[in-house]
Amino acid sequence: MCMFKMMGLFAVVPTAVLLAISFFVLYAIKRAEMGGLKVFGYVVAAFLWIAALLVFSSGIYSLATGKGAKMCMMREKMHERMERSMQEQMPGMMQHGK
Repeated sequence: MCMFKMMGLFAVVPTAVLLAISFFVLYAIKRAEMGGLKVFGYVVAAFLWIAALLVFSSGIYSLATGKGAKMCMMREKMHERMERSMQEQMPGMMQHGK
């Protein structure tokens, strides 16, 4: 069974976390009195928004292209090939259900 088919949906969680952190950074900026600290806060918030955009867009890309599912299918095929070759090399050693 492949667990990576809908991995793109899990991009919502880190995106939400990054946006929540940026909210608190912007909230702290409003309370800051020093001009340099405000500029630094805006830069940090901008980087958090860019990171959230990258995480979310990579999740959308993996859903749209199905790249995660392809990787999973390749792993399953490789596992089946390895199991088949092991059964050929050592008959009777690998039996399912025992």
